[in-house]
Amino acid sequence: MKALLSHAPGGPETLRLDDLPEPEAGAGQLKVRVHAAAINYPDVLIIEDRYQLRPPRPFAPGGEIAGEVSAVGAGVEGWSVGDRLIAVSGYGGLAQSVAIPATSAFRLPASRSFVDGAALLLTYATSIHALYDRGHLEAGQTLLVLGAAGGVGLAAIELGKARGARVIAAVSSEEKAAAATKAGADATLVYPRGPFDRDGQKALSEQFKAAVGPKGADVIYDPVGGDYAEPALRAIAWGGRYLVVGFPAGIPKLPLNLTLLKSCDVCGVFWGAFAARDPAANAAHVETLFRLWEEGRIAPVVSATYPLERGGEAIAALASRSVVGKLVVTLD
Repeated sequence: MKALLSHAPGGPETLRLDDLPEPEAGAGQLKVRVHAAAINYPDVLIIEDRYQLRPPRPFAPGGEIAGEVSAVGAGVEGWSVGDRLIAVSGYGGLAQSVAIPATSAFRLPASRSFVDGAALLLTYATSIHALYDRGHLEAGQTLLVLGAAGGVGLAAIELGKARGARVIAAVSSEEKAAAATKAGADATLVYPRGPFDRDGQKALSEQFKAAVGPKGADVIYDPVGGDYAEPALRAIAWGGRYLVVGFPAGIPKLPLNLTLLKSCDVCGVFWGAFAARDPAANAAHVETLFRLWEEGRIAPVVSATYPLERGGEAIAALASRSVVGKLVVTLD
């Protein structure tokens, strides 16, 4: 089978389209014929050995897939050859076939395409866990979303609106502001590109404060990090929740005196560990996502698709932080 492989640590340009033996469906596993694989920020990190998961090489990146069951391993019940599914595989998705734990798979409705299915799970499951479990977002509260035009950002906007919150979307361009507005944001702000000096951070903080209003943001969803984090935290409400989701702009250092002054919480969001530790709660969230999808209240935004041999280009585009929504590699 064909696979886009990482043979040594490096950027997307180091990936090579090679042949691999077909995987077997081991005990508790499903062998999946991959039709589509979404690209996410962990794919940028994992090929450079900067992610917490370091698979033995050679390996294919691609941690989020949609496809069909082609073999069922021993001990697996409820799945048959030909069933359509989506799953977060961790890696291995940029290959024509992959073996995954059956417990990680969810059925893809017949009415949904493999491309859209591949773009759903990781971003929306991360965001619903972040906002509902960690952020305790309630109707009528104010939600500030940083990086709001990316995959998790757009998901956070839609889920925030589904919860009845007032959503302020912070983005880096007018094009991204339009995408955030289309997703349902009540207001948008366009911030400059970092890094920032102290004056720049102060100006950004004032921009955030003006956007969220005098009471501040009850929940701040931050998948960006870097020099954007402290200015956003300064715009939090009394008793607010600051959600740490990711660090494409760098790992920030927050002044903890702000948490005292605002009596606020800084909450880490590690969806993968949550899903492994509490699979029943995660499955309930996924069921909610399918319901909201069916009701038209959420919808994955796929801005471009790439064939397998150009999967490295998709990873490079995501690393540039210029992408709106999700990118998906197709393997049909």
